[in-house]
Amino acid sequence: MRNSLHMGFWIKGAQALALAAAVCFSLGATDTGSRYNDLNHRLMCTCGCAQILGECNHVGCTSSKQELDELRTYLAAGMNDQDILGKFAAKYGATVLAAPTTQGFDLVAWIAPFAVFAAALLGTILLVRRWTVGKKEAAAQAQISDPATKALREQIRRETGADGGY
Repeated sequence: MRNSLHMGFWIKGAQALALAAAVCFSLGATDTGSRYNDLNHRLMCTCGCAQILGECNHVGCTSSKQELDELRTYLAAGMNDQDILGKFAAKYGATVLAAPTTQGFDLVAWIAPFAVFAAALLGTILLVRRWTVGKKEAAAQAQISDPATKALREQIRRETGADGGY
């Protein structure tokens, strides 16, 4: 009896902990402050400082305050994240987005670095294999066909008394 009560206590505790975690994460997802912080880190400042909008510390920046106010207005209007990013991109151009989208030609920006890395890796592997195979073949041909090398090896063998596999 005591074992089942003890087990029930732990099950109820685990359920309460899972519920508390779910509530915390769902509150953070809808909190306007966290959305504001997330979105201003997904946008670039348009003043030319090449910094994230939420972190623009450019002295005398004429753009960041206006753009952050626009962002607050869009959030207060209840717009979703994609619509807000779309509005900024339409107004300031695609360069206002801190990361390219995953649609259309912008997808190349996500794929190209991995494709270039894979091509460079493959090229390096093929180049190293060619170098090593070429050297092995050259060494084998030199060993077989060079009479001077044969004579030199025979002399070394006689003088050192070695009977090694040259």
